Amino acid sequence: MPELPEVDALRGFLDDHLVGKEIAKVLPVAISVLKTYDPPLTAVEGTEVTAVHRHGKFLDIVTTGGLHLVFHLARAGWLQWKDVLPSGVPRPGKGPLALRTALTGGDGFDLTEAGTTKRLAVYLVRDPSEVPGIARLGPDPLADGFGRDAFAGLLAGERRQIKGALRDQSLIAGIGNAYSDEILHAAKMSPYKLTSKLTEDEITGLYEAMRTTLTDAVDRSHGLAAGNLKSEKKSGLRVHGRTGEPCPVCGDTIREVSFHDSSLQYCPTCQTGGKPLADRRLSRLLK
Repeated sequence: MPELPEVDALRGFLDDHLVGKEIAKVLPVAISVLKTYDPPLTAVEGTEVTAVHRHGKFLDIVTTGGLHLVFHLARAGWLQWKDVLPSGVPRPGKGPLALRTALTGGDGFDLTEAGTTKRLAVYLVRDPSEVPGIARLGPDPLADGFGRDAFAGLLAGERRQIKGALRDQSLIAGIGNAYSDEILHAAKMSPYKLTSKLTEDEITGLYEAMRTTLTDAVDRSHGLAAGNLKSEKKSGLRVHGRTGEPCPVCGDTIREVSFHDSSLQYCPTCQTGGKPLADRRLSRLLK
């Protein structure tokens, strides 16, 4: 799933490629992709793109018509930029194409989604706060005004595992499964540690690990073409997706805990005092 660093890099890429250009057509191909119907997609045709913003994992294309074309790539979605879009109207089918946005110059982008679970979502709204997922977002972890004390304040009312808290978009926007693993590894903290058990020093360490991990990932991703962002993300991860490999910090073997629809990776030596986590839902440390 694209997370804050990749989505922010896509924002920068689209800002460079879209701003000042006119939208010719927005063509939904997959029935499930469009989540709003008023205003209709035709309302954005003929408008000029003035800015591209990011809200958590949402991208927001702003136009002169006062409209916002907003989309969320979900787990298996992606954006493919094309300097020359194929001619003709794409037909609905079993392929990955979900939506095509064509510019008057002949270029544009496709939104695609792999797999059979279709969660990619597109909205055309007058205000981004009309999108339910944006309306309930927590603060952005890289915002200038989001300091250590603000982070501590968010955690103060929580009593749950820190892994889940970091992934909760209504608490903190933009962090998903991969970067929560990376942040907790950098903070040397178990994913099962309860937020209510964090000391002041641990909160400080977690905040610093979060800011550093995300900032470094954003810096690595910015300036890359959209097609190169997935490989950059994978190459920059230290523990997530690296089960069985040596930890780059201590050399211990990276382990995994699997759930019904996801998994987490961690280093026992760095994060759990050398003890492996049992590989089952809501596990505790093995005695």
